[in-house]
Amino acid sequence: MGDWTSLLPRLSKADRRWVERDLASAEARLRTLLNTSREALSLDAVPNGCSRSYALALHRLVCHGELIAAELPELTSLATRNVPWRLADLLWCLKTAAYGGQMVESVAHLQLPVAIAAQLDPDLLIDVRPALTALFSALAKNHRLYTDPRRRLLESLGRVLDGPMPGVPWWLLHDGDEFGSSVRAELGGVLTRPGVPHLLAHCATLERPLPGRAWRQQMEHLLADADSGRHAACAVLERFAGHLRPVHDDTDRLIRGLAWAAAGDQGEETTELLARLAWAAAIAPASAPGFPAAPRTAAAVVEILTSRAGETPVLTLARLSILVRNKALSTRLKRALDALGALRGWAPGEALEIAVDDHGLDADGRLVEEVGEHEAIIEIVGERARLRFAREGRPLTSVPRAVKADHAERLGELRRRVKEIAATLAAERQRVEALLSGERVWAHPEWVSRYLNHPVTAVYARRLLWETRASATTAAESPTVEAAVDGATGQSTGWRAGLPRRDADGWVLEGLDGKVVCGQRIRLWHLMRAEVDEVMRWRDHIIASGLRQPFKQAFREVYLLAPAERTTGTYSNRFAGHILRYRQANALMRVRGWHASYLGGWDGGGESEAVKEFAGGAWRASFYHELVEGRDGNRDEARYCSTDQVRFDRRDGAVWQNAPLAEVPPLVFSEAMRDVDLFIGVTSIATDPQWNDRGEDRFNGYWQQAVFGELTPSADVRRDALARLLPRMRIAERCELTERFLRVRGNLRTYKIHVGSANILMEPNDEYLCIVPARNNTNGLHLPFDEDPVLPVLLSKALMLAADDRITDPSILRQIANSRCAAEPDGLAVLLQPARVVGDRRVVVEDLGGAGHGEVAQAAPDV
Repeated sequence: MGDWTSLLPRLSKADRRWVERDLASAEARLRTLLNTSREALSLDAVPNGCSRSYALALHRLVCHGELIAAELPELTSLATRNVPWRLADLLWCLKTAAYGGQMVESVAHLQLPVAIAAQLDPDLLIDVRPALTALFSALAKNHRLYTDPRRRLLESLGRVLDGPMPGVPWWLLHDGDEFGSSVRAELGGVLTRPGVPHLLAHCATLERPLPGRAWRQQMEHLLADADSGRHAACAVLERFAGHLRPVHDDTDRLIRGLAWAAAGDQGEETTELLARLAWAAAIAPASAPGFPAAPRTAAAVVEILTSRAGETPVLTLARLSILVRNKALSTRLKRALDALGALRGWAPGEALEIAVDDHGLDADGRLVEEVGEHEAIIEIVGERARLRFAREGRPLTSVPRAVKADHAERLGELRRRVKEIAATLAAERQRVEALLSGERVWAHPEWVSRYLNHPVTAVYARRLLWETRASATTAAESPTVEAAVDGATGQSTGWRAGLPRRDADGWVLEGLDGKVVCGQRIRLWHLMRAEVDEVMRWRDHIIASGLRQPFKQAFREVYLLAPAERTTGTYSNRFAGHILRYRQANALMRVRGWHASYLGGWDGGGESEAVKEFAGGAWRASFYHELVEGRDGNRDEARYCSTDQVRFDRRDGAVWQNAPLAEVPPLVFSEAMRDVDLFIGVTSIATDPQWNDRGEDRFNGYWQQAVFGELTPSADVRRDALARLLPRMRIAERCELTERFLRVRGNLRTYKIHVGSANILMEPNDEYLCIVPARNNTNGLHLPFDEDPVLPVLLSKALMLAADDRITDPSILRQIANSRCAAEPDGLAVLLQPARVVGDRRVVVEDLGGAGHGEVAQAAPDV
């Protein structure tokens, strides 16, 4: 704990003998008490005359590790019993503490020397003061110590030392971090003005993000006594807002209180300062994204901003909610946004929608800046942000040397902006998709400005289906406008869907027939609200037009409440009993916005509940899963988990109430169950084509049942997409789509690829064929969505097997040859010759250098 021990003055042998003269008998008595029980260590019966020897004996037991505790109140109690302490006692205690053993998180071995130092005349401490100063610094910088005992010790030691700034305690703005020492150096004159030290000390006592009435009243009283109190508070906060690095817990506590001191000023300038303060407190290093720089301050400033007027609080809280990865702070930010939106009459989630950062991009997602003689261009291409350079309009392939050499700082800023845009893109994709579980409706101008003209959100919104309730008036004015109007009432009878199109009059929706559908109210299209015929037509249109939607919308899975779920009432067992690869499952849950504790072989690590909010936070789904052992029996590794119930809760004020499944809105139910089905469809061991080769395993029964079983809703959608894609493929004549399989006729065998798992059976004996694709090669075939990892694998396997006589991987060829050998004795020899003409094709068998069983084979050239 620092090199303070080398600064201790020498303790003479005579002084040591004097200090230890009654120590042995007191120590023996203490051991007798401790052998009875820890509770027997009651010092009420210790005579005043023996307090000194008992305190020293107890101190030595602690330092020697015979009594381990974070803090011992008995030591401080004994030290303050009118004991005639000497400087020799202090030196003996410090040396004993320096060389004795003690648990690394504890400060109990330092309680007695600090308490003794507080009892001695300051003039006696002149020689030991350098050691005490170094000890203070070491304590302040040690983040491993128990927080509250360490802080109390620092307060006591700081009072002993008295700070370099008159009246400002040492335990405030100490050198436990860079911030404290720099503020003392820069603001010494401000912090020592009358009344300011008392204000600082009071601000450091705030224990919660929201102060109580008594704390506020005392703060107002201190601000009134200190003419420059609020100015001093803002000066410290200004420097913290520019610090942008983690700070000590003591600094965090102080800044939190100072934020409330500054918050009394409702001016816009203070609001801007508090917004910058929130950013500085909430940021986290890339190496530890879940640990904000000052979590206590961040929590307090979130509460302060919630009640302040203007756009700055909305923008700040909304953008922080996108970037913050700390669960507690993220939850607080969401609550604050809901409260702020309620105060302003907004719909749930509207605050996030309004505050999406445009990062300075224009409506087409571009930003051009001059950097020396070059132009730096930040642009969104597809769904990615990128930085490129040009000179005099000519694009460059790399960063110019002149920019690297002369504008390194500017280059760093541009690269950081690209990362920020990427983070906003990812958050917006998730936010826009989450709208599918609710019933949000926008006025047309709001929809255009927030979704179609916003440079980031438009990346997704312009490729989605929207619908509007067409008006009779608009339809009558324009023959090109499609409207659904009741002939008797003249009122609109329904919603009409379309894709966004920009024309001379701005953004409109274009229907399937090319006509414009107009209306003043817009909502996101969901196929659960559409007729089956309309869904099929939109799917055909998306395939034919080559549109790639940012997520499944037209091809989205639908999950309706089943009779069995009406029977169970409050929970669904639809997806129970599956075995998932846990690490992949947990990662996918987090990507999809579900929060869950991690499974492992520790107390409480055997079960977990993944939770996600839907419909703007009005509903919550819970997906239960449990740790199961693999065949090696190692529970600590958390390799597999089994799935269990799905439950739903309705928000009731600040609490959640479990709800019957029949009362869950259909969109909420479908979207939640879709996520759970996705977890299973992607991470189930049934999707592992090599599982069958593992030998005996307790999960083999599940694998055999699931790998070729009935199709799930997600597999049904995949089958529907296949039905539309196959006619566009060059192997269409070799393919047949059955209820559960894509049947592919090769030149050597006929294969059945399961639409759900992409696993393969070979006719005529339904033998299993193991192929692990090294890459998904669909030969440039347009897919209408990206989020189905099984579809490209399935198509890649179909393309390869349709030309099975060009496969070169020996492991695959041996599997294909197995049944042919029985009926055709020369079959295996034909397939395994180094080079052989089979039909009108040539099979080239190569040693792939350990590519391994099941790797995708390379196609051999035609003869």
